Amino acid sequence: MYLTKEKKEEIFEKYGKGKNDTGSAEGQIALFTHRINHLTEHLKNNRKDYNTERALVMLVGKRRSLLDYLTKKDILRYRAIIKELGLRK
Repeated sequence: MYLTKEKKEEIFEKYGKGKNDTGSAEGQIALFTHRINHLTEHLKNNRKDYNTERALVMLVGKRRSLLDYLTKKDILRYRAIIKELGLRK
């Protein structure tokens, strides 16, 4: 399993307000980014795995929606999470 409970808590502790704060936009964006990176590596080896490709596209859309929400809500938090995760735009 690529995403253990400990890894998930670590992500939320680093980017959210605490390890139990799973609802913050920053924590969810960081978790989606971790999952997107994992699926991207999987698809490099398994190019014909169309189910995983669809899941990847859906995850990117969810992350984009959260980033758009954060842009409207608080532009400084948006800029901070983009810089911290190394996302484009």
